[in-house]
Amino acid sequence: MVEKQEILTQEGYNKIEEEVEYLKTVKRKEVAERIKVAISFGDLSENAEYDEAKNEQAQVEERIVKLENMLRKAVIIDESQIDSTIVTVGSTVKVYDTDFDEEVEYTIVGSAEADPYNGKISNESPVGKAFIGKQKDDEVEIQVPNGVVIYKILDIKR
Repeated sequence: MVEKQEILTQEGYNKIEEEVEYLKTVKRKEVAERIKVAISFGDLSENAEYDEAKNEQAQVEERIVKLENMLRKAVIIDESQIDSTIVTVGSTVKVYDTDFDEEVEYTIVGSAEADPYNGKISNESPVGKAFIGKQKDDEVEIQVPNGVVIYKILDIKR
Protein backbone atom coordinates (compact mmCIF):
# COMPACT_ATOMS: atom_id res chain seq x y z
CA MET A 1 0.00 0.00 0.00
CA VAL A 2 1.35 3.41 -0.97
CA GLU A 3 1.15 6.00 1.79
CA LYS A 4 -0.67 9.18 0.90
CA GLN A 5 1.59 12.20 0.87
CA GLU A 6 0.61 15.27 2.87
CA ILE A 7 0.99 18.32 0.66
CA LEU A 8 1.88 21.32 2.80
CA THR A 9 3.11 24.84 2.37
CA GLN A 10 6.10 25.80 4.50
CA GLU A 11 3.73 27.84 6.69
CA GLY A 12 1.48 24.81 7.21
CA TYR A 13 4.45 22.57 8.00
CA ASN A 14 5.74 25.08 10.56
CA LYS A 15 2.29 25.33 12.21
CA ILE A 16 2.13 21.55 12.61
CA GLU A 17 5.65 21.45 14.05
CA GLU A 18 4.70 24.19 16.54
CA GLU A 19 1.58 22.29 17.60
CA VAL A 20 3.57 19.07 18.15
CA GLU A 21 6.11 20.99 20.21
CA TYR A 22 3.33 22.60 22.28
CA LEU A 23 1.59 19.26 22.86
CA LYS A 24 4.84 17.57 23.90
CA THR A 25 6.25 20.30 26.13
CA VAL A 26 3.22 22.10 27.60
CA LYS A 27 0.06 20.04 27.20
CA ARG A 28 1.60 16.72 28.29
CA LYS A 29 2.83 18.33 31.53
CA GLU A 30 -0.55 19.96 32.19
CA VAL A 31 -2.37 16.65 31.76
CA ALA A 32 0.19 14.74 33.85
CA GLU A 33 -0.30 17.28 36.63
CA ARG A 34 -4.10 16.87 36.43
CA ILE A 35 -3.67 13.09 36.68
CA LYS A 36 -1.40 13.50 39.72
CA VAL A 37 -3.94 15.78 41.44
CA ALA A 38 -6.79 13.39 40.61
CA ILE A 39 -4.84 10.44 42.03
CA SER A 40 -4.41 12.37 45.28
CA PHE A 41 -8.21 12.37 45.67
CA GLY A 42 -8.06 8.65 46.39
CA ASP A 43 -10.32 5.87 45.05
CA LEU A 44 -9.73 5.79 41.28
CA SER A 45 -12.76 3.60 40.56
CA GLU A 46 -15.15 6.51 41.18
CA ASN A 47 -12.85 9.39 40.32
CA ALA A 48 -14.31 11.45 37.43
CA GLU A 49 -11.36 13.87 37.42
CA TYR A 50 -8.95 10.96 36.96
CA ASP A 51 -11.02 9.43 34.14
CA GLU A 52 -11.31 12.79 32.39
CA ALA A 53 -7.58 13.47 32.69
CA LYS A 54 -6.69 9.99 31.38
CA ASN A 55 -9.05 10.51 28.42
CA GLU A 56 -7.45 13.86 27.67
CA GLN A 57 -4.01 12.25 27.92
CA ALA A 58 -5.05 9.65 25.34
CA GLN A 59 -6.37 12.40 23.03
CA VAL A 60 -3.15 14.40 23.33
CA GLU A 61 -1.02 11.35 22.54
CA GLU A 62 -3.25 10.43 19.60
CA ARG A 63 -2.97 13.98 18.21
CA ILE A 64 0.83 13.91 18.57
CA VAL A 65 1.04 10.63 16.62
CA LYS A 66 -1.29 11.95 13.91
CA LEU A 67 0.68 15.19 13.49
CA GLU A 68 4.05 13.43 13.50
CA ASN A 69 2.73 11.11 10.76
CA MET A 70 1.69 14.16 8.73
CA LEU A 71 5.15 15.66 9.10
CA ARG A 72 6.78 12.36 8.14
CA LYS A 73 4.69 12.13 4.96
CA ALA A 74 4.92 15.86 4.20
CA VAL A 75 5.81 17.15 0.79
CA ILE A 76 6.52 20.85 1.14
CA ILE A 77 5.57 22.99 -1.80
CA ASP A 78 8.34 25.27 -2.93
CA GLU A 79 6.26 28.39 -3.35
CA SER A 80 8.99 30.05 -5.43
CA GLN A 81 8.49 27.33 -8.04
CA ILE A 82 4.74 27.85 -8.38
CA ASP A 83 3.75 28.76 -11.93
CA SER A 84 1.41 31.73 -11.71
CA THR A 85 -0.14 31.05 -15.12
CA ILE A 86 -1.86 27.86 -13.97
CA VAL A 87 -3.65 26.93 -10.73
CA THR A 88 -1.70 24.47 -8.57
CA VAL A 89 -1.44 23.69 -4.87
CA GLY A 90 -0.03 26.82 -3.29
CA SER A 91 -1.71 29.18 -5.78
CA THR A 92 -3.93 32.01 -4.65
CA VAL A 93 -6.81 32.34 -7.07
CA LYS A 94 -9.01 35.40 -7.44
CA VAL A 95 -12.33 34.38 -8.95
CA TYR A 96 -15.63 35.97 -9.83
CA ASP A 97 -18.55 34.07 -8.30
CA THR A 98 -21.42 34.44 -10.77
CA ASP A 99 -24.05 33.28 -8.25
CA PHE A 100 -23.23 35.92 -5.66
CA ASP A 101 -21.91 38.53 -8.11
CA GLU A 102 -18.73 38.99 -6.10
CA GLU A 103 -14.99 38.48 -6.29
CA VAL A 104 -13.52 35.91 -3.91
CA GLU A 105 -9.95 34.82 -3.25
CA TYR A 106 -8.94 31.26 -2.40
CA THR A 107 -5.59 29.72 -1.64
CA ILE A 108 -5.30 26.10 -2.76
CA VAL A 109 -3.62 24.02 -0.04
CA GLY A 110 -3.23 20.37 0.90
CA SER A 111 -6.06 18.84 2.92
CA ALA A 112 -4.15 19.13 6.22
CA GLU A 113 -4.08 22.93 5.91
CA ALA A 114 -7.61 23.48 4.63
CA ASP A 115 -9.44 26.28 6.45
CA PRO A 116 -12.40 27.35 4.29
CA TYR A 117 -13.42 30.15 6.67
CA ASN A 118 -10.06 31.78 6.02
CA GLY A 119 -10.06 31.20 2.26
CA LYS A 120 -7.80 28.12 2.30
CA ILE A 121 -9.43 25.30 0.35
CA SER A 122 -8.16 21.78 -0.11
CA ASN A 123 -6.89 20.56 -3.45
CA GLU A 124 -9.08 17.50 -2.77
CA SER A 125 -12.32 19.46 -2.27
CA PRO A 126 -14.73 19.75 -5.21
CA VAL A 127 -13.90 23.45 -5.68
CA GLY A 128 -10.15 23.03 -5.19
CA LYS A 129 -10.04 20.04 -7.52
CA ALA A 130 -11.95 21.97 -10.20
CA PHE A 131 -9.52 24.92 -10.05
CA ILE A 132 -6.36 22.80 -10.40
CA GLY A 133 -4.88 23.12 -13.88
CA LYS A 134 -7.06 26.06 -14.90
CA GLN A 135 -5.76 29.39 -16.22
CA LYS A 136 -6.70 33.04 -16.03
CA ASP A 137 -10.01 33.82 -17.81
CA ASP A 138 -11.16 30.17 -17.63
CA GLU A 139 -14.74 29.59 -16.53
CA VAL A 140 -15.12 26.74 -14.08
CA GLU A 141 -18.42 24.94 -13.47
CA ILE A 142 -18.49 23.02 -10.22
CA GLN A 143 -21.13 20.57 -9.10
CA VAL A 144 -21.92 21.29 -5.44
CA PRO A 145 -24.59 19.75 -3.18
CA ASN A 146 -27.18 22.41 -4.05
CA GLY A 147 -26.52 22.73 -7.77
CA VAL A 148 -23.80 24.12 -9.99
CA VAL A 149 -21.65 27.15 -9.28
CA ILE A 150 -19.72 29.01 -11.96
CA TYR A 151 -16.50 30.86 -11.29
CA LYS A 152 -14.43 32.91 -13.70
CA ILE A 153 -10.72 32.95 -12.86
CA LEU A 154 -9.58 36.58 -12.71
CA ASP A 155 -6.04 36.19 -11.41
CA ILE A 156 -3.55 33.58 -10.20
CA LYS A 157 -0.64 34.35 -7.92
CA ARG A 158 1.63 32.54 -5.56
